[in-house]
Amino acid sequence: MDVNGAGAPVVAVVGVVGTLLSALLTQRAAERSRQRERERAERARARAREDEERRTCYVALNTASRQYLAALTDQLHALSRTEDPRAVRQRLTEARDLHRDVYAEAQMRLPDPVLVLAGEVTHALGTLYGRLRLLDDGVPRPGDSLGAAQEEIDALWERLRELRRGMRADLGASGASRPNPSQPSPSRLDPGTSRAVSGC
Repeated sequence: MDVNGAGAPVVAVVGVVGTLLSALLTQRAAERSRQRERERAERARARAREDEERRTCYVALNTASRQYLAALTDQLHALSRTEDPRAVRQRLTEARDLHRDVYAEAQMRLPDPVLVLAGEVTHALGTLYGRLRLLDDGVPRPGDSLGAAQEEIDALWERLRELRRGMRADLGASGASRPNPSQPSPSRLDPGTSRAVSGC
């Protein structure tokens, strides 16, 4: 019996099986590669959606905070004049309500460093609101005055700039540095001030 002749079909079968297995393994590797690429693309889309949602939240929070502080400033000016302040009070109420709603949503979306800054700004806005309400009602506490309220407003505009810088840094905007809530700000308002009337 010719061993070489009998081994040829075996070699041929092994070669065919090897070729088929090689093609199958190549196909499976290509499919795994395509699956990984699809997963990477989906993760990239999810990150892009999250980034856009966070950016939208930041824009809303920045706008609402500025409008609230502008309404508080208008209220301060109305208190120093003798005109009827009802329209100013109404705008202040609307701005405060809008800020409260936007901040409530932001609390669910913001990363901790930015949330710390936003919380400090919100607390300071509420404190100023309480001070102005007491002045408007004619029952100020010791230390409550239009001058003290003006100082708080000036400090709050700087705090809003800090918050905006923190939000820009989180979004990766050029020239912005990451927020560092562990370092106290020179413009930080007195943390012991009561928020009795603010409701924030």
